[in-house]
Amino acid sequence: MTDTDRGTQRDRDSAFSLFTQQSLPACKPILTPEWVIMTFLFIGFIFIPIGLVTLRASHSVVEIVERYDIGCVPEPFRIDKVSYIQDDSIPKNCSLSFKYMKAPIYIYYQLDNYYQNHRRSCQPVEVNNDRPIIPCGLIAWSLFNDTFTFIRNRAELKVNRKNIAWKSDRGHKFGKNVYPFNFQNGTLIGGGKLNPTIPLSDQEDLIVWMRTSALPSFRKLYGRIEKDLDVDDVVVVHLMNNYNTYSFGGKKKLVLSTTSWLGGKNDFLGLAYVFIGSSSVTIAAVFTLLHLLSPR
Repeated sequence: MTDTDRGTQRDRDSAFSLFTQQSLPACKPILTPEWVIMTFLFIGFIFIPIGLVTLRASHSVVEIVERYDIGCVPEPFRIDKVSYIQDDSIPKNCSLSFKYMKAPIYIYYQLDNYYQNHRRSCQPVEVNNDRPIIPCGLIAWSLFNDTFTFIRNRAELKVNRKNIAWKSDRGHKFGKNVYPFNFQNGTLIGGGKLNPTIPLSDQEDLIVWMRTSALPSFRKLYGRIEKDLDVDDVVVVHLMNNYNTYSFGGKKKLVLSTTSWLGGKNDFLGLAYVFIGSSSVTIAAVFTLLHLLSPR
């Protein structure tokens, strides 16, 4: 081995030793009490205003939530709601009302105590009378089928039900040349029916429903009202209470909501920012007091 090779080997050993001993040149800031206090104050002064702005945006959203699964059951049938919902001879129509909101008004239906992603919901429903079912599966079979009609001044408000599903779902998950076939033709009907002349990629109610929720309480978009309502307007909602949630103690709600630049009504993000900012300021105050009482 030449002298050059020995020098190269020593350099490698030295570098390896410095790395393993964590002795390589590095920035090693010293966290003095002043730096720690200033850092917490900076976090607090940044996070608290962001949280307040976020809360203000959330509070600017107008949201109406109306539970209708109980009120829409006629008084004589409230003792046995399951028999009521399963009897097709009993009318299921019902009415609600609300007032002034700014467009666009997003219409959601909300289900509570409904485990849409339960393993039993993934069991296949593939064949009926020796013919395939399209779309198959219990999730599709249980398609939500309550309907809502909105009336203002005796005229029906148009509800835009296009583009309520994710674009990726419409374009890739559901076939443009695949049509419903033999769907809800059995003796036991689960939920809504589908138009057999419309491809699955255009059946947006189904696409929204098939994006299963992870939690037992969830909302799904039904449509949008794209006209502003005047202050004195009273909108009546005529709904058909078709969907059976009574068998398992579920709840049904109609949700009408406007939006802000941040989206829908949700205080969690703003409260989280305010909490973190306030905690940082409190910690900074405690550290300041300790530093003044016991300086280093």
